[in-house]
Amino acid sequence: MSGRGALRPPSEIRQMFNRIARRYDLMNRLMTFGRDIAWRRAAAQAALEVAPSLVLDVATGTGDLALELATHSTSRVLALDFSFEMLRLAARKCAAVRAQHVALLCGDAMRLPLRDCSVDVCTIAFGLRNLPDYAAAIREFARVLRPGGRLVILETAPACGLLAPLLRLYFEGFIPWLGGLVSGDRDAYRYLPRSTAAFPPPHELAMLLRSSGFPVVRYRTFMLGTVALHVAERTSSILRGEPAVAFHHLPETANQNGPMLPLIGESPSLPC
Repeated sequence: MSGRGALRPPSEIRQMFNRIARRYDLMNRLMTFGRDIAWRRAAAQAALEVAPSLVLDVATGTGDLALELATHSTSRVLALDFSFEMLRLAARKCAAVRAQHVALLCGDAMRLPLRDCSVDVCTIAFGLRNLPDYAAAIREFARVLRPGGRLVILETAPACGLLAPLLRLYFEGFIPWLGGLVSGDRDAYRYLPRSTAAFPPPHELAMLLRSSGFPVVRYRTFMLGTVALHVAERTSSILRGEPAVAFHHLPETANQNGPMLPLIGESPSLPC
């Protein structure tokens, strides 16, 4: 899966998000019937389970996940995005709630401006599919995570199953129409379903994570399988040469904190 990445170059994607920033939050609420708030909350809960001191939120957008993390913990949150207009809105939100533990950074997710092994948790919500190389991005996240650190990915997933034709009709027909009506940019919301259809399904993303320095991976899905939450643990030195736990899929109705059934296999070493 090396080399697989976003359908458009970074410069076009940055311009697209700069254009739709003003209506981005409203469209998220409308497209997901407000459920994106609960999904981000689930992502934040997964991130905060390990009581991190420092969290990096990549592709933070307007800062919803970063603020969710800061609201429910005393963790310091670095919120990074390459769209200045999105960060401008994130800054307004942070000021409105006096989020003192959130620092906003304008930067490149593929070349994070952080030292190796410097953060406890890395999160990314609805941003991985917009990066030019998924595998390289995950390796960059692994680089800045401390050994044993956690990566939390919330992302859309290709429609599958019996309802896939109806779901594709919704995403490929209704969403571009609604996006054009609300944001004035139908092209941006044509890109959304296309980028989702081209993104790896949850089980493939789990395998990619496992081959990129994250031997322990669990995931669950939401909204008829069209959204997935992956939680992955970075390789630590104590895992070198020992059996590793592979990924396990939690059903949509499963308890997020429920037990994982381990599958034994080999894991790559990624020491600091």
